[in-house]
Amino acid sequence: MTKPQLLIDTDPGVDDALAILMAHAHADVLGLSIAAGNVGLAHTTRNARRLVDLVGAATPVFAGCPNPLVRLPEEDAAFVHGHDGLGDVGFPEPNTAVADEHAALAILRLTRERPGEITLVALAPLTNLALALRLDPSLPQRVKRLVVMGGAVTGRGNTSRVPAEFNVGFDPEAAHVVFEGFPDFDLVDWELTLRHAFDEDEFDQWLAAGDHRAKFFGRVFRVARQTNRERGRRGIIAADALAMAVAIDPSVVKHSEHRRVGVELDGRLTRGATVVDWSGRLGRRSQVSVVMELDQAKFAAMVQRALGALQAA
Repeated sequence: MTKPQLLIDTDPGVDDALAILMAHAHADVLGLSIAAGNVGLAHTTRNARRLVDLVGAATPVFAGCPNPLVRLPEEDAAFVHGHDGLGDVGFPEPNTAVADEHAALAILRLTRERPGEITLVALAPLTNLALALRLDPSLPQRVKRLVVMGGAVTGRGNTSRVPAEFNVGFDPEAAHVVFEGFPDFDLVDWELTLRHAFDEDEFDQWLAAGDHRAKFFGRVFRVARQTNRERGRRGIIAADALAMAVAIDPSVVKHSEHRRVGVELDGRLTRGATVVDWSGRLGRRSQVSVVMELDQAKFAAMVQRALGALQAA
């Protein structure tokens, strides 16, 4: 079976780290395009380089936009991921270098070189992807699939603005550009990740059985794990890993709903919210496959293999 060809737009971030480990275990990774989001761009770029070192790959790392398209961000997620984005462990400077090409330009170049072959996996605020789309509106025609981790489809977000999810809320204008510019894509939202959290004791068994990747992830995940417990979130929440599972193997999706989805840009309390036209009242063509349920066993096996706790079949 041919491995999927992935181009990952990401802002590592602890959950991004697990997703990137999954991608290298199950797919061919053509590049990591890096955005600001969970923490600032200097940290997210450095963290991406650290992850490439960890897996021993030659994956290029492309630094992208340091800020949202229009407004400066109101908040980041350092309180979850640590000030450096990887749990403040204090890793040494990575060996992998940053490529001399902006992330948005790399997205355009790689999709031109491999038209119809690449799955774009968007795990970060959508700033880089929106910029690429504005530079070349024909981008969606060259992309095999787009999988976005973002949104909260019934308004149960994870930011200070109650309905908004972090990635969309960090740069709503960018999300609007992408949601309007791509004719069809898969959306893995925050609420889905809560429904598919892992049992903590079981996850600890995977970490104990894994290799150097599991040891690394166990260290960087401590701050995020404690923060989730303090906020009453149950289980191991792996948002970006869930989106990566959908990108790697579409058969992991057990149920989805094809709907029109927009992004609120102006609301005082709702800016950054994803608004789903569940009943078709707007009369506009549906463009988003909202993932509603996944095969949890398949998802778990992908994560275990990424941690070195399960050998390939």
